Amino acid sequence: MKKITNIVLLTFLFVFGSCSSAVEEKEDTLGRWSAEKANQWYEETGWLIGANFNPSTAINQLEMWQAETFDPETIDKELSWAAGIGFNSMRVYLHDLVWKDDPEGLLERMEQYLEIADSHGIGTMFVLLDGVWHPYPVLGEQPTPIPHVHNSGWVQSPNIHVLADPDKWGYLEEYVKGVISHFSDDKRIHVWDLYNEPDNTNNVAYGDIELENKREMAFRLLQESFRWAREANPSQPVTSGLWYGDWSVHENMKEIDRFMVENSDVISFHSYDGPETMEQRIEYLQRYNRPIFCTEYMARPRGSTFKAELPILKNHNVSGYNWGFVAGKSQTIYPWDSWETAYTAEPGLWFHDIFRSDGTPYDEDEAEFIKSITLE
Repeated sequence: MKKITNIVLLTFLFVFGSCSSAVEEKEDTLGRWSAEKANQWYEETGWLIGANFNPSTAINQLEMWQAETFDPETIDKELSWAAGIGFNSMRVYLHDLVWKDDPEGLLERMEQYLEIADSHGIGTMFVLLDGVWHPYPVLGEQPTPIPHVHNSGWVQSPNIHVLADPDKWGYLEEYVKGVISHFSDDKRIHVWDLYNEPDNTNNVAYGDIELENKREMAFRLLQESFRWAREANPSQPVTSGLWYGDWSVHENMKEIDRFMVENSDVISFHSYDGPETMEQRIEYLQRYNRPIFCTEYMARPRGSTFKAELPILKNHNVSGYNWGFVAGKSQTIYPWDSWETAYTAEPGLWFHDIFRSDGTPYDEDEAEFIKSITLE
């Protein structure tokens, strides 16, 4: 009887072990990268540093990517300034409505953008979906900026009606898969950032018109976006970034945050609260033993500055993208509280951005400091 039991046990272990190997092989092919693969990729790619880039002539993602307002001359000029201070990667937002209206046109303009960026030695992290700012984007001519208001024309992707109704997500699947598949082996693309701050309810600016169950629906769409991206099987890593909450203990993190870190090839996060918070968040996220990207930082009045935080990123080998590059129609030289507090002139201390529209730095000493870190 004991002999028979042992045979049954061995058979069970063999079958179960074979099934486990099959699952592991499938996950290695279609699922999240192993930590070893992610770290090897990062070692080969090197430290990435840059900004969240939107040309100064565009108020939002639609104005950047629509055929009528796509501005390669300004993109080329401003990316040359980025290369001049040692930036080698930029984080750039796309928009689902441009794809829905003209998928081939969007891909052609993305190709043109990548060609320009590559000519300056700059790679790209593309962001496909965005949960921040106005929930009712509309194609066509975009509004003029509200004077002195931070990001007065930035828009969410997708719009509130699509987010609220999963039956409308079919074209979003086509968008995510179509874009990623087209560029799946393109070395000019560093990372795919699937969904920026999906559960941000924009309380100050648009809280009164936001979707009531936004966090629930955004989480569902985030899960779908990872599935679609995995099915596209890109050669580049996939991520979605933590942006607020307590990350000190994995089990205590919000469900959506746990999902992000458990499904991202590289870990990404935002930090606008100064060097102590930056250090702490990096320390928390190092437990995942994966490359780390700070995809948004730098808000001068909050103590989040290049001089305070760029050395921290470099010391920990954490890649980073500050918010804002050239002052323009996004008006992110103004602080977040410009939605509640009236400003009538340029603030003495810029909130975001590095250059004026003529290419001169906001702060010459700051620009030289950036170069001392990036070009050393």
